[in-house]
Amino acid sequence: MTELQQQVEDAIVARRERVNDAIPEELPVTRPEKLYEAARYLLDAGGKRLRPTMFLLVAEALADVEPLSEDYRSFPTLDGDDVDVMAAAVAVETIQSFTLIHDDIMDDDDLRRGVPSVHREYDLSTAILAGDTLYSKAFENILETGAEAERSVAAVSELASSCTKICEGQSFDIAFEQADEVTTEEYLEMVELKTAVLYGASAAIPAMLLGADDETVEAVHGYGLDVGRAFQIQDDLLDLTTPSEKLGKQRGSDLVENKQTIITLHARQQGVDVDSLVDADSVETVSEEAVEAAVGELEDAGSIEFARETAHDLIDSGKGRLKVLPDNESRRLLEGIADYLVEREY
Repeated sequence: MTELQQQVEDAIVARRERVNDAIPEELPVTRPEKLYEAARYLLDAGGKRLRPTMFLLVAEALADVEPLSEDYRSFPTLDGDDVDVMAAAVAVETIQSFTLIHDDIMDDDDLRRGVPSVHREYDLSTAILAGDTLYSKAFENILETGAEAERSVAAVSELASSCTKICEGQSFDIAFEQADEVTTEEYLEMVELKTAVLYGASAAIPAMLLGADDETVEAVHGYGLDVGRAFQIQDDLLDLTTPSEKLGKQRGSDLVENKQTIITLHARQQGVDVDSLVDADSVETVSEEAVEAAVGELEDAGSIEFARETAHDLIDSGKGRLKVLPDNESRRLLEGIADYLVEREY
């Protein structure tokens, strides 16, 4: 691990701890206890907290302060006022948790973050209510920053628009499972909607709350979109290239379940019969040998390398957008996080 990679890891851990401490304050367990325990369940189970980390780093970079030197509950804006950026950062993570609960319901998944999914741990009705509660609480929290009304409205509008786009992206993803043909461009649009928009919001909302100009907001929003798309492509790659023990699920599960990824879409364009790559009835019955053989075919078709190059091109584009920020340590950490997203192994 390089010195910069270690600094990025340390930056994520330090801000994750701050966010973890703030979650009980923003989402206390109150009556009815079962509902709020279910709402907090995945948040308390852990997570990298990449989105709120990005949020806090953009705020630090814009305010040009020493990393971790300011109280996030009373953070300096660009024109001298103070805002509670932590409340808004937790709101973004709350939306992320909301999407995970509903994703697990739609996919009928048993596990999330190493624990039973919310609808397995509780029940389907409670899980739906928990997700809805997280969704509404996020908007309550983002209105508690103390920012000027115009800036608060802009932040709420960005978060609401992102939530709509996430639903659109999820709908496209479901439709792609039945589609005869999906282009790489359509896939990248789906990924932007389903995954990247929340990274875009995580970068844009702190700029809005701190009073940055439109050019800066647009640039950091574009950074979030670029690295968010790269993040999903890296997930596609990890499903094929990371051992099952490290991945936390069966390697090659996307192939077995015939999910459309940028890798399989490229392979189809090269004439690979993707539907016949893995001969298995289910994720539980697929063998490592079958997955290894399938990955070999995808490598021979150049599809693995195509995905890697696409992810790295997006990261380079995203980092280039950060030139609007002051040249400081937090900006360098944002650049490092972009690289981290495509270099991580799980």
